[in-house]
Amino acid sequence: MRRPTLRGRRRKAPVFSFLAAVVVVLLMMAPALAAPAAAPAPLSIRIVGNHFVDANDQPMRLLGVNRSGTEYECMDGRGPFDGPADAQSIAVMASWHVNAVRVPLNEDCWLGINGAPAAYSGANYREGIAAYVRRLHDAGLYAIVDLHWNAPGSVPADGRTGQGRPMADGDHAPSFWRSVARAFRADPAVVFDLYNEPHDISWNCWQNGCMTTDALGAWQVAGFQSLLDVVRATGARNPILVAGNRWAGDLRGWPHGLVDPLHQLAASWHVFSPAELSEKDCAHGWLDRFMGWADDAGISYLAWNWGTSPDCGNPVLITSYDGSPTRFGTGYRDHLAVLWRQQARTRVLSPLEADAPLLGVGGASVLGVAVFATGVLLLVRRRWRRFRGNIP
Repeated sequence: MRRPTLRGRRRKAPVFSFLAAVVVVLLMMAPALAAPAAAPAPLSIRIVGNHFVDANDQPMRLLGVNRSGTEYECMDGRGPFDGPADAQSIAVMASWHVNAVRVPLNEDCWLGINGAPAAYSGANYREGIAAYVRRLHDAGLYAIVDLHWNAPGSVPADGRTGQGRPMADGDHAPSFWRSVARAFRADPAVVFDLYNEPHDISWNCWQNGCMTTDALGAWQVAGFQSLLDVVRATGARNPILVAGNRWAGDLRGWPHGLVDPLHQLAASWHVFSPAELSEKDCAHGWLDRFMGWADDAGISYLAWNWGTSPDCGNPVLITSYDGSPTRFGTGYRDHLAVLWRQQARTRVLSPLEADAPLLGVGGASVLGVAVFATGVLLLVRRRWRRFRGNIP
């Protein structure tokens, strides 16, 4: 998510804590002598055509939340997590009927470089993240891991110089993804999100990398193709998310020639709410309409953010760690509950139907109709990728 520069304890704007409260679980009592229920299929996700499928090859969507903190707490010497990360806190999230959690990562903390505190970086950070992902799976949740904070050279990936970089850096991002891919390549319930929000670069740089210059001086950008190639070279077959340009809000050039030999690419689209639609006062009117549209199009979505910041300009889902929702969160929670009660099936669009929502995406981008902060995962067929890749 794109956020303004913060003063003091900068982390207050993105307060991405998990819930620590006790969860009340409703259990249906089985009749005596009833046959044992079949064990659920293990978690697995991959892309077939223009949609995700699960371990039973059934179409599915990722509907979940972003759980941040792991991108900044480690650099401050307090982390790796902002708030509890135990099984109980995960159970509270799961009670909202989510099936996925996005976990933002810090490049320096994962690699243990550039002054990242030793207690919360390197092997300690990596094991902390891996253990958390295992706990997510134990609760029946998929995990999305993304490169969120980074910086080139010896510059620390902290809140001053690591937040909101224009793109992945050539100095460390390839090593980061090589290591992450090796860590999770045997886990079919993990999705890789290569970079959070590219911006202020050309589409050619987005694809192939380039030299860029900003307040840090001149540095090398790692294009998405090189990061994709690094991941596949490890033998990892996990689905890969590739964000659009312009803070991940523009898919008009996507995929701009990217090639995945496994055909496991999905587009990641981030949208932010305009004040005139009241989403930044914690309401959910636009959110309701958006989710209805996404449901009809078979699009996955993960809301930003599972945290308790009182600032509605940075939309959060909860007011406290017992799971009490904000008004914004109420809309999200209740909508997911309806889908769960209805056992709603994932709609699979034909190639022609799949193009139709993208026309709306392009229009929204042109008109500046952006909404609340969420990561949207939009899957398209190879023919759609080739078609869109020809757009300058």
